[in-house]
Amino acid sequence: MNEQLKFGMEEEYFVTDLFTRQMPGKLTGEVVGHCKAAVGGSFAYEMFQAQIEVASPVFTSLPQAAEYLTDAREALRDALQPFDLGLMCAGSHPMGDWRTQYATDQSHFQQLFKDYQRVARRSLLSGLHVHVEVPHRLDRILVMNEVLPWTPLLLALSSSSPFWEGSDSGFDSYRQTACDEWPRMGVPEYFADHFDYNAYLAFMMSSGSIKSASECWWGIRPSAKYPTLELRMTDACPRLDDALCIASFFRLMIAYAIEQPCPGSSYTQKSRWMLMENRWRAKRSGLNAAFLVEGFDRPFTLEQWLFLTEQVLKKTAKAMGVESVFAQIRRIISDGSSAQRQRQVYQEVLTRGKGDQEALSHVVDHLLMETCRGEHACEKRPDNSLI
Repeated sequence: MNEQLKFGMEEEYFVTDLFTRQMPGKLTGEVVGHCKAAVGGSFAYEMFQAQIEVASPVFTSLPQAAEYLTDAREALRDALQPFDLGLMCAGSHPMGDWRTQYATDQSHFQQLFKDYQRVARRSLLSGLHVHVEVPHRLDRILVMNEVLPWTPLLLALSSSSPFWEGSDSGFDSYRQTACDEWPRMGVPEYFADHFDYNAYLAFMMSSGSIKSASECWWGIRPSAKYPTLELRMTDACPRLDDALCIASFFRLMIAYAIEQPCPGSSYTQKSRWMLMENRWRAKRSGLNAAFLVEGFDRPFTLEQWLFLTEQVLKKTAKAMGVESVFAQIRRIISDGSSAQRQRQVYQEVLTRGKGDQEALSHVVDHLLMETCRGEHACEKRPDNSLI
């Protein structure tokens, strides 16, 4: 049994000015130095200077991940506070403006901006990435094909990017809509197995389309660096508990797939068509989407799809000792996604007769509070600026 299945998590954050509630265009060397010192080797640069990524060590249990990422978020928050800056975790920044952001001065990112121009410039986005190991004896593409149909469910649970360029986008995950401007994002091509995948990579590299496998940025992919499958579709989650739940759920899916005699054998072109439609519905409507499920001729609510999924995964969940993940998912559904909570805060402020900018600033405050874990983690000055 795979109860010790190794995994890792990557969280991306927006640095936010606690007075203006907007992102600073640049971070000083002193600020970056404080952040690096706060999380050590887990610190990673992102495309824009006012973003930070934390790449975790390898975990064998969820409590390990919870302890590490709790400490990392708190350490970054404490490192930023002396500079009147805050840490915000969400798929998009409600008041973010990509036009004012400066690219990170590293060759990898500079090449992305050169190659992809405005598509890269507009990608002011933050995601949750989860790596789960796959034993070397198994074909990672077959394992990927087994879990692919469930990925829109994970996207819906994570949806946290309803606002874009200072207004409601109409999407629960606008981040995924913006991602679709890039090539090789979203749903992977249909691959029968790893030989098929390698043939695709060989063609793409020989034609000069990509330089390495790492330039395939699909919502789930075989990692080019680690012996893992990497979930990339999900939005960054303000509430760490939600991120941990999604990571646990994805890990459970991988564990189930590994157990199957022929993983991925039921994944067909029709499966991919349904997957593409379900991803669209998840990014558009989040938890309120109506999903297609193979073998049925009617759409399912997310709760109904979750019930069916639980019937498939519950034996593996029990063997792994993670049966509580289904209750945790239902808690996310009950509380509402981050996208739903953000809209609720926004509408409540408008209902009080306040303007759009003040409503957006309250959404930012809400996300700062959720990111730094609760009502006492951030305090406000008398002038209503967060510190």
